[in-house]
Amino acid sequence: MNIEFLIWSGSRKESFGPIGFGKAISAGWITTEVKNGVSLVVRKAKLVEDKARHELKQIKEGMHNLDTKTIGNLKKRKWINEISVKALIVSKGANFNENLSKPELDLTTEMISTGSWRNKNFKKYNFEAMGIIPQSGHLHPLLKVRAEFRDIFFQMGFSEMPTNKFVESSFWNFDALFQPQQHPARDSHDTFFLTEPAISTEFPKDYVERVKKVHSEGGYGSLGYKYDWNIKEAQKNLLRTHTTAVSARQLYSLAKKGFVPTKMFSIDRVFRNETLDATHLAEFHQVEGVVAEKNLSLAHVIGLFTEFFRKCGIENLRFKPTYNPYTEPSMEIFAYHQGLKKWVEIGNSGMFRPEMLLPMGLPDNVCVAGFGLSLERPTMIRYGISNIRELFGHKIDLQMVYNNPICRLDVKE
Repeated sequence: MNIEFLIWSGSRKESFGPIGFGKAISAGWITTEVKNGVSLVVRKAKLVEDKARHELKQIKEGMHNLDTKTIGNLKKRKWINEISVKALIVSKGANFNENLSKPELDLTTEMISTGSWRNKNFKKYNFEAMGIIPQSGHLHPLLKVRAEFRDIFFQMGFSEMPTNKFVESSFWNFDALFQPQQHPARDSHDTFFLTEPAISTEFPKDYVERVKKVHSEGGYGSLGYKYDWNIKEAQKNLLRTHTTAVSARQLYSLAKKGFVPTKMFSIDRVFRNETLDATHLAEFHQVEGVVAEKNLSLAHVIGLFTEFFRKCGIENLRFKPTYNPYTEPSMEIFAYHQGLKKWVEIGNSGMFRPEMLLPMGLPDNVCVAGFGLSLERPTMIRYGISNIRELFGHKIDLQMVYNNPICRLDVKE
């Protein structure tokens, strides 16, 4: 730049530009003077060196030793851009291997039998990782609760009765229990009768005669029902309406062998011609317990029931007097359902009548208490299910079966 002096008339911005004039002043290239009332721009430096060009040349040639202030000025003037470049240095590690192989996850039977596991590279076991859920079947909640009930019965000294007769005769299902042949429960509106085979013919004759007599004439301190008992009605086959038919068979067998105190239970399916709703099914499971002992009282029975349900985790119980043809006194058992917010009947109980026990051949001083409850309703209470059809039947959600945990009736959440 060849500048000796220039007249500065105040239009320096137009002549030189604000940036150029300011930079020239700050670099010491020029200065301003006033002579004879005239403002002049006078050359100050003999040699003008363009530092910005030199700095840009250094950057272009890869020399990055400029200070932060210089780089900031160049960036501010938009002459350079800063770009970050990351570089990785790759080197051999301790486990470097040119022969790559996928580590084995499982030790198989084949590896053990062939010995190939010796040459395998196994992945280290992570003890904090979630385990793989095995692909297998899952127990239905009813089966889980059933298993708990069985354990409780066994803990209380009960033995299990055989329940493999779904088809039963009316004699063992009704007549042996001192239930009259005109009883509404024996109507087709409440019971599923079979058409093939329609009847059973094999019964203990002497026992049948004693049952016939106590129904039609009375006996053992009872007046009976005073009607003509018909063997044809007793022969009709049906789907058992309760497992008390099993209890009747077992008590008769106990009387024949010679009485000993006993406690028995059964858990299996029964069938009734019910109207389906949130708490009733036509096919359901009945849990039944029978206790035979000399001079057994109702207080003993209530204590037994209370202990049984306490072990089941159900402590909020009520007992209500009721009528059953074959028990006297009789009680209904209720438990409070938190989901339904009401008391739900979960069982029936009572002392078997002498008209049922004495024709079997049991001693006069033997008392037998029986109680029955459905398996479904305690399961509903335990799992918080409000509709029984969501628990049992063709409409259940299989994911519910998969998700529900193992049931512990005596553990409160």
